[in-house]
Amino acid sequence: MPNKQQDFIDQQLQDLNNDGVDRRGFLKCMAWAGTGLVWTMRGGIPVSRAFAKNSGRDAGKGTDFTFVQISDSHIGFSKPANPDVTATLQTAINKINSMPYKPDFIIHTGDLSQLSKPSEFDTLDQVLKGAATKQIYFVPGEHDMLSDNGDEYLQRYGKGTKGNGWYSFDHKGVHFVGLVNVANLKAGGMGSLGHEQLEWLEDDLKGRSASTPIVLFAHIPLWTIYPDWGWGTDDSEQALSYVKRFGSVTVLNGHIHQIMQKVEGKVSFHTAMSTAFPQPAPGTTPSAGPMKVPADQLQRVLGITDVNYVVSGRSLAIVDSPLGDSGSSASANGVGLGVVNSALG
Repeated sequence: MPNKQQDFIDQQLQDLNNDGVDRRGFLKCMAWAGTGLVWTMRGGIPVSRAFAKNSGRDAGKGTDFTFVQISDSHIGFSKPANPDVTATLQTAINKINSMPYKPDFIIHTGDLSQLSKPSEFDTLDQVLKGAATKQIYFVPGEHDMLSDNGDEYLQRYGKGTKGNGWYSFDHKGVHFVGLVNVANLKAGGMGSLGHEQLEWLEDDLKGRSASTPIVLFAHIPLWTIYPDWGWGTDDSEQALSYVKRFGSVTVLNGHIHQIMQKVEGKVSFHTAMSTAFPQPAPGTTPSAGPMKVPADQLQRVLGITDVNYVVSGRSLAIVDSPLGDSGSSASANGVGLGVVNSALG
């Protein structure tokens, strides 16, 4: 392992053993195994919690509804970074099933498969059948469109969708929009929505009250994280211009296999960890890709990140702690969007 990666892991281990706030570690925001996020709607504001052992004590109380996000299962991947991705996806499903309340639905934000083979989708379907929550919404990742331009994906998961698989639905007063930004990748792997989908999105949002909470979800981030690695969507600015008038907008993505968050005006952006393997923090290695973590360090770097976003651009609080820590998390000033992320271990 390159020294830079080893130094980063060592720093993360040190951070997890400290009780203080680690903003630098959070901004790098690397976790070393798969996870999912539990999203709860409270008064139209999405609040995310994770599958941590201590996350279920008050989760679900006073909520409108809860849903779960998982991402980047890469079923079929078998390299040293994780030789058994099916097992880690199963762990994620077990975590969902062990929650003290049943989420209304699951969202999978892409890269279900590694090579878009029918056998890989078969394995994924078999694991997901074990989820107590049966309603699952999908968007494709670029790995789901490798061998057949997404035909297999669309046959299985695209019924009732438009174009390459985009669609929207409403749930208890919240409008959800699943977008596809992997069908026509640009130079360097940057995502693209394309003219047809953008026109559809503009029309889909027209006539909706500005007080309607909006949740957009896609595979590649809809904000530019690191263009050298294609971590962004080249026409996302136009898409986001259509949601500026709404009072609460949450954008969920996968692809980069690590947690990163940003708040821009009334729009909160969140990327999810993978259920398959980690990737390096932006710019820390020559290129993105599966990153092997020493087996004896894997469990030690699993942890919880508690992020409380405060509406109207005020400050945010960040606290990192290992999974074994049963103490309460820090809270932010005011009322806003709270985010708690944890890994599977």
